[in-house]
Amino acid sequence: MTSANAIAWDDSVLPFQLDHADIRGRVARLDGVLDGILKQHDYPPVVEALVAEMALLTALIGQTVKLRWKLSLQVQSKGPVRMIATDYYGATSEGEPARIRAYASYDENRLTDGAPFDQVGEGYFAIMIDQGKGMKPYQGITPLAGGALRACAESYFAQSEQIPTRFALSFGKSQMPGQPEHWRAGGVMIQHMPKASPFVQGEGGAGEAGLLTPSDVVRDGEDGENWNRVNILLDTVEEMELIGPQVPPTDLLVRLFHEERPRVFDVQPVRFGCTCSEERVRQSLSIYSAKDIEKMTTGDGRVTADCQFCGAHYDLDPKTVGFEADDS
Repeated sequence: MTSANAIAWDDSVLPFQLDHADIRGRVARLDGVLDGILKQHDYPPVVEALVAEMALLTALIGQTVKLRWKLSLQVQSKGPVRMIATDYYGATSEGEPARIRAYASYDENRLTDGAPFDQVGEGYFAIMIDQGKGMKPYQGITPLAGGALRACAESYFAQSEQIPTRFALSFGKSQMPGQPEHWRAGGVMIQHMPKASPFVQGEGGAGEAGLLTPSDVVRDGEDGENWNRVNILLDTVEEMELIGPQVPPTDLLVRLFHEERPRVFDVQPVRFGCTCSEERVRQSLSIYSAKDIEKMTTGDGRVTADCQFCGAHYDLDPKTVGFEADDS
């Protein structure tokens, strides 16, 4: 039973809707995706936890982008963990898996024994959407605040989108009988369905430094009652229910929201995937002159590049890269 559920639901995002409450949401489970992301690097545990949380948020938020679109989440910080970057590539066609990749940049000597979020300092949390050639990319940012990356994402949706949004997340190392220890993650995202016109409640919000929180952008009356009721139900979820694999997402939704009569949609499979290639490396080097390329050339007479996401190593002849090489 356990292995069957794991095969069926790991590395997937299940969209759902609570019609009676006018709320939509997603349930995500990550297993092999996290292995693919984290095994590329020897991160300290606190950095692994931040990358795991960011990847889970990316899966939950990214499920809404259209085919072939790209969604990126990024943390830029003055703390020990300087940057966390994730990309979600929408499926190329219906039924195909989406792809996720992620990496972190950090100063190991500055890491502390505190909680993972303590490793990021002053900075910002950003969400970017690239719709492809000919379209202007979208970007929205919010300060790093609230004690967790989850709280930053909730603040982003309240500040930038005026959409009440909540996340319940769980992630950590797990070990099944007879199997090696590995990372697992699971989460639920809920959003009040957007209204035709934005709603702002007064000046400033209830969050840290006056940031708006989900409750600040919920209308009074029936909308507020529905939102509060569903949030109370979401708060009853247990960490092991989120991670699984004993509880399939469909069973989890019934346990949490059976009175709301949840309606589910087609599941979206996700996989670890990187878009780096020698061609892309050559394209990135094509802006440099021969003098610039000479400065990049190693003592062995080669130009090398490493992908920060997947660790792929590229070794190129300097005579074949740069804009002067392209023009010849």
